[in-house]
Amino acid sequence: MPRVVSLIPSATEIVAALGHGDDLVGRSHECDHPPGVEALPALTAPKVPLEGSSREIDDQVRALLDEAMSVYDVDVERLNALRPDLILTQSQCEVCAVSLPTVEQAVADRIEGSPTVVALEPRSLADVRDDIRRVAGALGCPERGDRLVRRMRDRMQATSNAVAPADATDRPTVAALEWIDPLMGAGGWVPTLLEAAGGTPVFARRRGDLDALHEADPDRIVVMACGFGLSRTDAEMDVLRNDNRWAALRAVQAGHVYRADGNHFFNRPGPRLAASLDILAEILHPDRFHAAIDRSHRDTAWRREPAPAPSATR
Repeated sequence: MPRVVSLIPSATEIVAALGHGDDLVGRSHECDHPPGVEALPALTAPKVPLEGSSREIDDQVRALLDEAMSVYDVDVERLNALRPDLILTQSQCEVCAVSLPTVEQAVADRIEGSPTVVALEPRSLADVRDDIRRVAGALGCPERGDRLVRRMRDRMQATSNAVAPADATDRPTVAALEWIDPLMGAGGWVPTLLEAAGGTPVFARRRGDLDALHEADPDRIVVMACGFGLSRTDAEMDVLRNDNRWAALRAVQAGHVYRADGNHFFNRPGPRLAASLDILAEILHPDRFHAAIDRSHRDTAWRREPAPAPSATR
């Protein structure tokens, strides 16, 4: 059986969903699902302190990138000691995880045995499905990859069918925010998920401030900060809650702001994107969703923000 190192959480989840979790011998510092994977040695570490505010993290990451430096360190000695046959990484984003050039340099310089390196590059939902098949092929189980893709597609189609709007007037506009300070609108596969959940994405793939968000003035706002769970997002939201421009947004005044777990969902392009679609469908069209789907992620993966007090909107 192959000895597999996964340096991104989504790949770790894909390997496990394909039935090869026992072949994993190493992981990234962020890999925490499925339960038990934390027992594997962590081979990466961020160069930026993660305890800082979202603004501080963004500033430090951009400073590193401006200097053409990697945002993450790789423990090459430990990686070499694990003798991997297959290393899974990504070439999509230098901020999200260890980059392909960093891994290739480590393999070229120090790693014995010439392991196979597979770099995932998901920029759309279709790419995620292709990456699942690529990982399955590298593991020697292409048929399992096809089955996993079919299961995901069938589940997502059932959710989409359940909440399908009757017409365009039943599709709320939605801003999905993948970072809080500065504001960043989610891109990649998220706009596709929003449409499948019965919404119309706005402010997608944008970086701006609250004035820019006001131009879109969406019906709903879903905050899914990359790498942040519910409690961390709640703490970071104060930078928005304390700004009068935030309180003046229609979605905020109507109590249609939602915090979602952007760490375990949405920002991990793997099998749990099906659950991410469930979350959006439950948020946007709760009555139709619950009439057809016997599951809920409320309070565990998303929460609704209370509407501000009337004085806050004056």
